[in-house]
Amino acid sequence: MNSGWRLKAAPNRRKHFTVSPSFGKDSCMHYFPAFLDLRGRICLVAGAGRVGSRKIARLLDCGPALLRVVDPSPDSTLEAELRSRPSVELIKRAFRPDDLEGAFLVIAGTADARINTEISRLCRQKNILCNIVDQPELCSFIVPALLQRDDLLIAVSSQGASPALARRIRTELEERFGPEYAAWLKLLRCLRPLVVGLGRSSESNKDVFRALTDQEILERLRAGDGPGLREAVKRCLPEELHSQVEDCLHELV
Repeated sequence: MNSGWRLKAAPNRRKHFTVSPSFGKDSCMHYFPAFLDLRGRICLVAGAGRVGSRKIARLLDCGPALLRVVDPSPDSTLEAELRSRPSVELIKRAFRPDDLEGAFLVIAGTADARINTEISRLCRQKNILCNIVDQPELCSFIVPALLQRDDLLIAVSSQGASPALARRIRTELEERFGPEYAAWLKLLRCLRPLVVGLGRSSESNKDVFRALTDQEILERLRAGDGPGLREAVKRCLPEELHSQVEDCLHELV
């Protein structure tokens, strides 16, 4: 596949690059991959059925300031859960245009195709990010299949061509990236400020961070080998930090 990224070295000793005239013209990529910070934002879900319920749960995990849910007859269990959440506004009626007031992101999956189309049109008019479930042609963004291991997030998208295949790939990745990766990232999150706090050069820090991604550390985590992990981590760190390794390893193995 030709991605459009044809970079050619300029004819001088300095390593600059020029962009090919064909840059971007033949790329088949229609979506810009990104992770959105929804804290402090208003989000809207129109339609709280089976799919809508999953979207609601995922959005709540992201901590928006307000999640507005519009559905004329939500499931009673879901309704009770939403009523208990101070950051959720549940509106039991059909969608109205004023429901979009202040919204940053909208997901719609109502049972009425006309309403879904209207929501898409209004969102485009108001420059609101919009996803219409299972209708990529009406979306300004699509939701990838997601694999999460705590801090590790791996998103898989087929750009709307086959969500089923994206889900299959995610399932295959679940076997490749097990819970040991969550523990690894927890360890790295703990160690990073300690390394930076030594005040060494960025190049020196990069060497340490690169060493901490060594395969041996992963294998020690996977095996639950606490003593072996402790020694492997110490070998990667400046000696000044050896006494603090135990605090970062606490509860990992």
